[in-house]
Amino acid sequence: MKWNKKAIGIAALSASATLVLAGCSGGDSGTSTADGDGGYEIAFVQGVAGDEFYISMQCGIEAAAAEAGATVTVQGPEQFDPTLQKPIVDAVVASNPDALLIAPTDVTAMQAPIQAAADAGIQVVLVDTTLEDPSMAVSQISSDNAGGGAAAFDAIQEAHPEGGKVLVVSIDPGISTSDARGEGFEAAVAEDPNFESLGIEYSHNEPAEAARIVTAALQANPDIVGIFAANLFAAEGTATGIQQAGKQGEVTVVGFDAGPAQVQALKDGIVQALVAQEPATIGTDGVAQALAALNGEPTEAKIQTGFTVITADNVDGDAADAIYKSSC
Repeated sequence: MKWNKKAIGIAALSASATLVLAGCSGGDSGTSTADGDGGYEIAFVQGVAGDEFYISMQCGIEAAAAEAGATVTVQGPEQFDPTLQKPIVDAVVASNPDALLIAPTDVTAMQAPIQAAADAGIQVVLVDTTLEDPSMAVSQISSDNAGGGAAAFDAIQEAHPEGGKVLVVSIDPGISTSDARGEGFEAAVAEDPNFESLGIEYSHNEPAEAARIVTAALQANPDIVGIFAANLFAAEGTATGIQQAGKQGEVTVVGFDAGPAQVQALKDGIVQALVAQEPATIGTDGVAQALAALNGEPTEAKIQTGFTVITADNVDGDAADAIYKSSC
């Protein structure tokens, strides 16, 4: 089921550098290069290496670049951390590609490094995340993250119309996408007096920390009815925390993103719904906007992509194509 900001109601519960291997393998160190027939050179800097969301985005980028005869190099930090991403961007600027597609790991800390790329004449496209001042970018492409957070609450609300306590497990403050997801969820909770928000906890993109947060929260508040896990690693850890607390079937968990581990948790009944983004589409659109800028054609300042809400009812059917890839 497709979901976007124009369709807030949902009919069913439904981010030291490493280089990612060619073909989106996401495993050993190396440089991923999609070789076309010459033409433009495009650099893609992921938010974090090995994340199926960014691997799926890479697949879209490489396919679109190959079709256009462009060359792609892909790099990403081991953690979603600006101190690890900045040296990668600095190296990219020194290599002087024609375009840079990048998911900034912090709205402020990555401002200057990305501005340096634009100042060097590199066409910048912000994919997934953004900056406090994105004016140097020819385009910003992302999901409607606030709407996705609201959709996550809709799923919990449908499962528990009587209300109750809810919690958000996010990444770190200062990441534009996950901040918006949390804000969208919290705003939706505030509109229903039957629900009480316990706020947003930050797992630092570490599944083990997310599991610890959830276990502690359930000990302090055994009457929690719903948890929104705002990204892939938060969802993975939340599922573990639910298991450790023996709360399977009692707490409705909605995860954001749909990697293989999250889909398995859905099939196992640990997670009741997943809000899947369209990372390959973000990547394809990113290449299109970069090429338009390089060719002196008009670009779109902002592009928002939709969602697929995945549940046990559609995971093996209509929603199967929305599951993220581990390799291309």
